[in-house]
This record gives sequence, C-alpha cells and structure tokens, in this order.
Amino acid sequence: MNWWWQRPTHPLIQAYCQTPRPSRNWDYQDVGYVALDFETTGLNAKHDQILSMGWVIIHGNRIVLASAEHHVIQIDRAIPPTSAVIHQITDDQAARGQSLTSALEALLPVLAGRVLIAHYAEIEREFLRLACRRLYHARLPLPFIIDTQLLAQQRLERHHIVYMAADLRLYALAARYNLPRLMAHHALNDALLTAELFLALTAHHDPHQRLALKQLLS
Repeated sequence: MNWWWQRPTHPLIQAYCQTPRPSRNWDYQDVGYVALDFETTGLNAKHDQILSMGWVIIHGNRIVLASAEHHVIQIDRAIPPTSAVIHQITDDQAARGQSLTSALEALLPVLAGRVLIAHYAEIEREFLRLACRRLYHARLPLPFIIDTQLLAQQRLERHHIVYMAADLRLYALAARYNLPRLMAHHALNDALLTAELFLALTAHHDPHQRLALKQLLS
C-alpha cells in the first residue's frame, strides 16, 4: 500500500474525512456544493503551482455570496510571463500572498461534506490532491465532483447541437446562457461564474422529475 493511502494523521485531513458526506441518491437540491477555481502557472500539477484560488458555496439553488473567498498564493519561483499576462498576478502580488498551507486551511473545512464543482475539474482535482499529498502526506478523498464543462457538453449532445471545443469554455458557455460577464482568469470570478453555470444547467431539468446527485457527477 502506498503511504498516501494510509489513515491520515494530520488533524485538518482527519476532520475533512470525518465530516459526513451526502448520498449519491439524494436529490441534488438537498446537497451542499462548493464551486472552486484555481489559477495556476501551468496545467501539470506535478511541476506547476497554484497562483490563486477562489470559491463560493451553493446551497439548494442559491449562491451564498457571503461565503465567497479569494486567496493569492506565494510561490517559490518567478511567475512565468505567459501566466502573468493571463492571470494578471505579478511577482509582487504573489510575494504579498499567503502560504498554500494557510489557504488550504481555509478551503478544506468549507469543502468537507460538500460536493466540489469546477469547470474542467481535472485541474482542481489534481492540484488539490497533490498539494495535500505534499503538505500533509495524505490522500484527500474527493468522491463527488461535478464538472460543468462535462454537464454542458452532455446537454448539447442530448439536444443534437453541433459544437466546437471552444464552445465548451467557461466564458463561451456564459454567453450561451446569458450569464453576467466578469473578468476572466480571476479565481473568484471564475468560481462565481461556474456556480451560475451549474444553476443554469440544472434549471433546465424537468421540475416534475427527481434529479439525483449521481446523475450530475463526473
């Protein structure tokens, strides 16, 4: 057995693991969610780093704006110029940011017992898992993840709508569903827009038919 699959000893991970989780069979409106976005220096979790993270809680069909948080993270190298252009985070801003440890100390209690929502969720899943492995020597269970990109793709295909890969980007889908336009590649803005997209996608469900959480999971 690999060491990161053993019982966690760090209290933060212990508390996360001990928090009751929803059932896959629950109605989706009875579940708590966290829409999460990471901005990173690249797409490879093994070599790149988290620059910022933003999140907001969804309860039922309501976004809890008071729960919204945004954290800029210190990193141990210069920010690549291409990343600085995209995310508008400079080396000076990162230097004034907080440690990844303190950001995770804020995130994990919020995520505990809730379902993670992200757009192209593989990024958040892998960076989060690897960060916990490095910092806490523990595997972070993420049994329930909803990917709004996949949900949108499935909806287009159900309706036999022809689309291109670019049509599945977050801001292209925001335009399709007439959602508010925010500055792109800002972690909190993207988390808020992901939450709005999730609500827009589920709003098209027949209200007379029960929609179980398991029907939305990636």
